[in-house]
Amino acid sequence: MKQMTKKLSLAATTVILASSLAACSSNNNGNGNDTAASNAPAASNNTSTETNANLPTLKRLDVFQGEDYAAYPVAKLLEEKTGYKMQYDMLPQDNPAQKLNLLMASGEPYDIVTSYIDMALYSDYAKKGALIDLTPLIDQFGPNIKNAISQQSMDALKVDGKLYGIPNIITYPVGFGILIRTDWLDKVGMKMPTTTAEFEAVLQAFKDKDPGAAGAQNVPFTIKGDLPMIDDLVGAFGMPNPWNDVDGKLVPRVLDPAFPDYVNYVSGLYAKGLIDKEFVVNKDATAKEKFSSGKAGAIAVHWADIPGIADALAKAAPDAKFTYVPALKGPNGKSGFGANQGFDRVSFIPKSAKNPEDAVKWINATLEPTTFKELAVGVEGTHYTVDNGSYTPILPIFNDERNLANNYMVGTDEANYPQYWQARVRKNPIMFEAFDTLNNKTADSDKILNKLSVAPYLENYSKNNMKLETMAGDYTVKLIAGSEKLDGLGDFQKKFNAEGGEASAKEVNDWYATAK
Repeated sequence: MKQMTKKLSLAATTVILASSLAACSSNNNGNGNDTAASNAPAASNNTSTETNANLPTLKRLDVFQGEDYAAYPVAKLLEEKTGYKMQYDMLPQDNPAQKLNLLMASGEPYDIVTSYIDMALYSDYAKKGALIDLTPLIDQFGPNIKNAISQQSMDALKVDGKLYGIPNIITYPVGFGILIRTDWLDKVGMKMPTTTAEFEAVLQAFKDKDPGAAGAQNVPFTIKGDLPMIDDLVGAFGMPNPWNDVDGKLVPRVLDPAFPDYVNYVSGLYAKGLIDKEFVVNKDATAKEKFSSGKAGAIAVHWADIPGIADALAKAAPDAKFTYVPALKGPNGKSGFGANQGFDRVSFIPKSAKNPEDAVKWINATLEPTTFKELAVGVEGTHYTVDNGSYTPILPIFNDERNLANNYMVGTDEANYPQYWQARVRKNPIMFEAFDTLNNKTADSDKILNKLSVAPYLENYSKNNMKLETMAGDYTVKLIAGSEKLDGLGDFQKKFNAEGGEASAKEVNDWYATAK
């Protein structure tokens, strides 16, 4: 196997929306800066070739990336094409939703906010009056937005009949898996595991034989503390998604009959020293450092993080090789990865924005077809080539100038972006191998659709999900680490239901009965 560089990606962390959020709705009535807006260019398919000094500088909050937003080449391109200067801030790498909640509650005057999709978080903002209804602005200033984004996508983000966000579509189903050092497998004389029992045996061999010669720092399997539901392993116990079908009804993991079996398995790994003893306090970067420094034999990680891990590991252990563990079969023969459709990001305009009309005009300009294509993949012959409809990046310039382009998108050209995206996933051969392993080489039967990824806005689910996910996640970490015992599960489940689990389940299954 080849060594697999890093485009950091985040899974939005779920936290409780600050109770003071409602205060932000009083900071601005949604009309924005009318003077500045009247000076903005009229919505059209034309783009500006130079910035307009009369236009306001827009302020945007975006997801974490490892480089300065303003210094990256795409920022200059968008400034030239739209005529607007943009001030960029970004959310932190860890616990981004917590920071977002604080900024939203404080009424920070961002004109555009982009975060990884969390329908509960997004709809809670909308219900609390923290966001601007985009429909009138898009009708007036957004012809390119309407052409680029399907009505189906728009409808999926409506809350009480109003549109508050612009989505970026998901272009692949499977993101996370367990990356394992195949050279360690060779050193301990074992094959790639195919079952949970074999996986445990491999980790035991990693611990006993220390193939990385890390001594006391040897870690068979590292994970981060805020993701106790480990992709691939949860699938082996029939729970690949946050809510799974149990006898025809969708059930959250902590209420799933298989939850105790999963906890017993993972807590057993921890008790035997096979899972990182420090996982409870591990941040995303901490876990990755342990693997990329050669101390850990396996890690739960997104395929888009592979390039950075590979670069660092090549320095620490030049002969290192790794790949993803296949879908493991559990004790009852179940297996699978959670597979998503729908959206991976959503962008919205807070009520506290100073320039909402200009923000929509900027978004519209970026979705003009030729501008969006240049944003996504650059210039043909310079950044990419096309052969029979297949887009291939030209390296290294594609990586230098378009590697982070998706972080600048507010909405996507849904008809064409999946084709452009081919170049993005091929920009690093090691990353493509990882992507290919999880998405193309995994059997369709092991890619199990997350039903709620295609659900419409569900009020009780959206209102309660963050709180419930946080409760369940914290509780699961304690169970794995041994500070809670499973004999208290019934009491926790009663609390979970009382805190909104029962109301959410009724609403979810009322919808699911019609969706099936």
